[in-house]
Amino acid sequence: MRTVTVVGASLSGVYAARELRTQGFDGRLVIVGDEPHRPYDRPPLSKDFLTGRADEDQLALTDAEETAELDAEWLLGVRARGLDARGRTVLLDNGRTVSTDGVVIATGAAARRLPGDDLAGVHTLRTLDDARALREELTRGPLRVVVIGGGFIGAETASSCAALGHDVTVVEAAPLPLVPHLGPDMAAVCAALHRRGGVSLVTGIGVAGLRGSGTVRSDGVRAAAWRDGPAAGPSSVAEGVAPRRTVTGVRLTDGRTLPADVVIVGIGATPNTGWLAGSTLALHDGVLCDDGCVTGLAQVVAVGDVARVGGARAEHWTSATEQPRVAVRNLLAGRTVDTVRSLPYFWSDQYGARIQFAGRRHEADTVRIAEGAIEDGAPAEGGFLALYERDGRTTAVLSVDRPRPFMRARRELARSAGPVESAAL
Repeated sequence: MRTVTVVGASLSGVYAARELRTQGFDGRLVIVGDEPHRPYDRPPLSKDFLTGRADEDQLALTDAEETAELDAEWLLGVRARGLDARGRTVLLDNGRTVSTDGVVIATGAAARRLPGDDLAGVHTLRTLDDARALREELTRGPLRVVVIGGGFIGAETASSCAALGHDVTVVEAAPLPLVPHLGPDMAAVCAALHRRGGVSLVTGIGVAGLRGSGTVRSDGVRAAAWRDGPAAGPSSVAEGVAPRRTVTGVRLTDGRTLPADVVIVGIGATPNTGWLAGSTLALHDGVLCDDGCVTGLAQVVAVGDVARVGGARAEHWTSATEQPRVAVRNLLAGRTVDTVRSLPYFWSDQYGARIQFAGRRHEADTVRIAEGAIEDGAPAEGGFLALYERDGRTTAVLSVDRPRPFMRARRELARSAGPVESAAL
């Protein structure tokens, strides 16, 4: 191969670029990114960055020295709009085309949105620009914040908002947050962290819609009262400036309305595959790949949140960093010579506690507390280590604030686990 194009200046895209150079590719390397920013780490966005403990420089995934070593052609602030895989061409939305011999798809995923979430005060948290906007708004506090979705992003963002002194409510449609990941018993224990952090948790109730009241000029200045319509005539709003309604509440499916100055929507993400429509690649909740991240075309591989590897798509940091090594090896070989063998793993920082999980939980598993304790349905001081077991063997491990025992258990689990990652967490 003389040219390889990495589409997506994401975490997995950067790791793929590193692997290409590490594994001996010395040809032309092109990295396409739809954001204008250099690659950055996303997990801190909902935590240290949102609370002001980290600045943008600390998010950077590469420094000047590594950038020089990669010797890549960076095309940032431009979106890929098509792939002619057989013609080996990446089409960009600025009209440019990139001829290439190999492609690494690393376009990640986009935050799901709610109907009507164009109201002022409604946010998602996926990109650096999202985090900038939310961080600025949270300085207006104290505010009433409603977080829709109790998953990782929702819980971490709620934790950060509470730490900043805001009145926070989390709404989760499922009976408990994180049930698919942890199972009902351990999900209930981890849900207690919300209460410990002073956050209200509303579960088993869906969101019917958002309420808006008031208009806001495009420069963000509140202009006129609004309930069922404009409370004042056109003269209340600067001429030529389109008014924008501001969120005031979240309507629940049980008829209640939660008052809100800020709403954060954390209801999952959708893989960014729209630009691949019309290509020969198979798409279904991501780019379909074999166990080695290889698509139906040997010269195209996919990694990270956008990749459905061996039937599963895993939106976790470890998947984004471990898949590129295998994907690049197979890309350079021109066929699948290696497969992903990593054990599923994720972590989450909430309310001063670190939750860590590794393995493949099944519904039939039993859970045993191996270290520490649970008191009044919540992690005791010092946390705990829980083992998921089935037929006399450990299938997964969960830790709250027990990092060292967790790492030992994770290593033991990895030694006994199957060879291929087969379940998304």
